[in-house]
Amino acid sequence: MTVFLIPNISKEDAVSTTLRAVKTLRAVNTKVLLPASVQAYFPEMPVHFMENAAAYQQCDVIVTVGGDGTILHTAQQSFGYGKPLLGINIGRMGFLATVEADEMEKLERLAKGDFRLDQRALLSVTVNGKNCFHQTALNDVVIGKSVLSKTVEVQIFCDDILVNHFQGDGVVVATPTGSTAYSLSAGGPILDARINAIVVTPICAHSLTSAPLVLSAERKLKITLSAPQEPHTALLSCDGRNPQTISFYDTVDVTLSDKSISLVCFDEADQFDAIDTKLKGR
Repeated sequence: MTVFLIPNISKEDAVSTTLRAVKTLRAVNTKVLLPASVQAYFPEMPVHFMENAAAYQQCDVIVTVGGDGTILHTAQQSFGYGKPLLGINIGRMGFLATVEADEMEKLERLAKGDFRLDQRALLSVTVNGKNCFHQTALNDVVIGKSVLSKTVEVQIFCDDILVNHFQGDGVVVATPTGSTAYSLSAGGPILDARINAIVVTPICAHSLTSAPLVLSAERKLKITLSAPQEPHTALLSCDGRNPQTISFYDTVDVTLSDKSISLVCFDEADQFDAIDTKLKGR
């Protein structure tokens, strides 16, 4: 097996955790690749350093060392390569990670093939209008106001039928994987990550009737934002990264993608263990 190990060097324990991960993997005859950009942090290591694109092509599994943000960033970079992804958590929450820093024995299970793959749905997000672009998200797309003191009017259409219209801070459209992230904080439900569905959660709606919606995977969403006052722009962000400015009356089309991403899991109840230990604080 060949593992592409990607450490988030900005994390305090990234180097030491990566060294332990390399030692564990090499002990079970696993070839380890590291990004060329981190070579200075790991002198004389029994690994191969290479550019990310080449490593994505050559590896069997991608392993990140960091938090949820590191996993989401790597997922965005590696969508097109079809390689499974595993996270070693050294962050605060690490909800997407299935290996903690003190669980290196799970890397031995990885090398031996003692794991399963969870296919996780992706969102396909297309903006049409004055601003046109396309993005993909593993967790969610957040569409909201660009000025702290202002609210926006949100219109949500499902298969061209208006299903919600409210004034507030914006809206989160999440995958089942992302239902435990921003959507949950905004009052949305937790979904089994294996379900093909879309969660639509208003953000701070000035309404008593704007409940979250759980929609079938086949549904097509169209979202528009407007406001009677300045400014006439909003922000759109996929997986919490690189917010893009969109204009009011641009339309945002959101569907489940026909592609998915594989996350490495070691137990059938990994998601629910994470809910119990990380969200409930046990």
